[in-house]
Amino acid sequence: MIAEPTNLIPLEKTPSHVAIIMDGNGRWAIQRGLPRVAGHKAGTENLRRIIRASVEFGVKYLTIYAFSTENWGRPPEEVKALMLILQDVIDRELGELHQEGVQLRHIGRLERLDPRIQKKVLKAIDLTKNNDRLVVNVAFNYSGRDEIVYAIQKIINDGVAAEDVTDEMVNRYLFTVGVPDPDLIIRTSVN
Repeated sequence: MIAEPTNLIPLEKTPSHVAIIMDGNGRWAIQRGLPRVAGHKAGTENLRRIIRASVEFGVKYLTIYAFSTENWGRPPEEVKALMLILQDVIDRELGELHQEGVQLRHIGRLERLDPRIQKKVLKAIDLTKNNDRLVVNVAFNYSGRDEIVYAIQKIINDGVAAEDVTDEMVNRYLFTVGVPDPDLIIRTSVN
């Protein structure tokens, strides 16, 4: 359960949007003589504390960069384990997140994911779409370059003339439409 704020240290300015690049979990596990997957599981366990702290400090948007498009190049057994971790986190945490007013969003492309995972992600998004205590963007099968390519493809498919393309228009085609840019970006890593 996400606790209400208690005895918080006053901050001069709380960031509205915090983004976390989950990096180094596999290396963390290897340094401890554990399989890489143990590090990925430990990383997801930390998310519970991060979400709780985000709510406590009044952060409105939290973006978790969890699985990049480049991660498909990892060994197949590691990719499979990461997909199982995603499913497990959704199954285990969705109810509580919804009760606590957390809105879940996905940024990236769902098409490459197993249809069962797609269904779970879409269910989580739909269930929490009206929550407004904290918006959590989960970047899964995401890369910034792929997001730009996707936006350009959609603009072209919509028949927009090149001279009509503006910064504001491109923003409407991004996965992160309506989400402010991050105020703070954290990259976890052991190196």
